[in-house]
Order: sequence, then C-alpha cells, then structure tokens
Amino acid sequence: MSQSLDPVELAAQLIRCPSVTPAEAGALDLLQEVLQELGFVCARLPFQEDGTEAVDNLYARRGSDGPHICFAGHTDVVPVGNTDDWQTDPFAGDIREQALWGRGAADMKGAIAAFVAAVAAHQQAQGDVNGSISFLITGDEEGPSINGTRKMLGWLQEQGEIIDDCLVGEPTNPDVLGDMIKIGRRGSVNGVVTVNGTQGHVAYPHLADNPVPQLVTLMAHLVASPLDDGSEHFQPSNLEITSVDVGNGATNVIPAQAVGRFNIRYNDHWDKDKISSWIEARLDEAAGEAGYALELSHTGDCFLTEPGPFVETLSTAIEEVTGRAPILSTSGGTSDARFIKDITRVVEFGLVGKTMHKVDEHVPVDDIRQLAKIYEKLLAGYFA
Repeated sequence: MSQSLDPVELAAQLIRCPSVTPAEAGALDLLQEVLQELGFVCARLPFQEDGTEAVDNLYARRGSDGPHICFAGHTDVVPVGNTDDWQTDPFAGDIREQALWGRGAADMKGAIAAFVAAVAAHQQAQGDVNGSISFLITGDEEGPSINGTRKMLGWLQEQGEIIDDCLVGEPTNPDVLGDMIKIGRRGSVNGVVTVNGTQGHVAYPHLADNPVPQLVTLMAHLVASPLDDGSEHFQPSNLEITSVDVGNGATNVIPAQAVGRFNIRYNDHWDKDKISSWIEARLDEAAGEAGYALELSHTGDCFLTEPGPFVETLSTAIEEVTGRAPILSTSGGTSDARFIKDITRVVEFGLVGKTMHKVDEHVPVDDIRQLAKIYEKLLAGYFA
C-alpha cells in the first residue's frame, strides 16, 4: 500500500527546480525519488546529438503486464523573462490567493504532480493493478524536441515496451477545468521561399534583377484560396505568412535576395507528403519560368485518436469530478503527442492554460487537487 501524496506540495517542489530547457535542475531527481518510493522501476535516459545540448529524461514503470497506461509529460519549462515583472519569485513555488505560482505551474508540473498523487491514491485504495502504469517524462519538450520524447520512444521499442494508451498532461482547458480533451492535433509545416536576383541602383533597373515582385507573386498565390473546409473533427487548415524580408535598409538599392516564410497548420485531409506536394504545385504554378528555392521543415503530422473506451473513461472521470462534459477537440498547437501517436493511442488532458508561458504563471490549488481526482478515477475505470 502507498502513502497519500499532496499534489500541490509536490507541484511546488517541482517548480522550485529551475528546469529551463534543457536543464534538469533536480526536477527529474525529485520525481524519480517519489516514484521509486511508489514501487516504480526507473530508468534515466540522457540523449545528445552532435551539435545539440544534452537532455536528461525519465522513464518509470510499475507492473509488467497489460493493459499498460502511460502518463507523458515534461519537466522542462520556458524562460521566465524579466523576473522584475513577476509578482513573486518564478521558482519559489509560492501559494497565495488560493493559487500556486511559478514557472511550470500550468505547463506542466502541476499535471505531473496530479498524476503522481493519483497513482499513490489508487495504490492506497486498490493495491497493485492488473496491468502497468508508466511515466514518460522528458526535459526537451519546450526546446528543439530532438533529444527527448522521440529518442525515448526509440528506446522503448528497443526494450520491447508496449504502451496501450497514453495520456499527455498538457494544459488543454481554455477557461475552466473540464472544458476540453484533445483527441488529436493538426499537422504543422514551416516553409521558406527564397528568390535570388541581382543587386543594383533603382535608377538603372535594366542593370539589376529585382527579386521582390517575384516573391510577392509567389506568396500571394499561396494564400489566394483556402486549403479545405475542415472535417468532422478538425477546423479548416490555415496558411499564415510569418515573414517577408529583403535585408535592405537603403531606399535607392534593388536587393539581391528576397525571403518569405510561412506556416501551415493542416487537418486530416492532408499528410506530410500531400501538403508538401500542394505547396510545391502552388509555387510552380505561380513561378512560371522564374526560379525560386523552397525549404520545408515538418514539425509534426496530423493525427486523430478516434473516440473509444479510453476517451470515454476519461470523459466520465472529468464529468464526475467537475460536473462538466468535456469537448473533444483537435485545436491548438503541437505537443509531444505528435510523436507518441506513432506507437499508441494518445489523448491530452491537463490544467487550464490561460497563464502558461506568461509572466505570473499560476493555477488554482483546487484545480490541481481536482485534476488528481480525475486522474485517479481514470485509473480506477481503466483497470476496472
């Protein structure tokens, strides 16, 4: 049997570890210590690619059989900005005005603490489960995501680890706890279009080749018509131009190069290959005989976890604790679920995200305790 754990106090202790990506700063050490006391077998998984900073990660599992539910998250946090702008020390983990303050309170040390407390409460009430519970915790979610979850998933497959369902504790609720479960995410691709010309004097355009009009034509054609009208679970895909730059501070010089940048968030009408082909076709159509260069970087493909028993069990737990029936959504940005979906079913549910990444990040302490109760009910239903 396990002792009870206060999720608010554990969250505060985690906040006091200044784990700005990629620093571990004691957060994983603390988590490992608590999980080992709960009977988890822990493995530390440091990874580093050439030219990147080393990242420490933690995988912990209790049990050896299925079904296997995994909680995935990250202890790394974004920088705090100007500390003078904060009402309280961002790494003090202070509790005031019935809220826990500090960097990572919402995103996502509060959710990690809630799940640990839920596991402890479930063990105390039910004993060992007929299956397995694990934690997949990275220190690289807020950074380049090179040496974190993706590498850990490769290690899991090498070890023969099979996860049946995964819950990512990202702050999914826009307003109040219980608003929303994320059952998928749109894909994301960044594009860079470069047009090269010949620099020259604006008074002698026949001696130069201005790349700006060509770039304007290309970018305008990309946004001239919508990609789609959306689908059953997804909003319409959208393309946003994020930058047009010629690097020219002079008024009498035709620039030698013009660069445009854009991002597309695409739904399940598309995948990585289809959206790449669409981009290239649109640019070729507008370019005619003129040349351009295109670079595409894909940060995650679109995915959807179809509503089923796992989603229903989580929805029921949320409604029993909060009285709210959560919306099943695919809105928002990306998370490490974009990698996890390659090996198992994955959904996201955590705290309210209003203050994440902001100065004075904080969450109500009651929300953390309610989230722990939701996770506990999820475990009870999952292993019923």
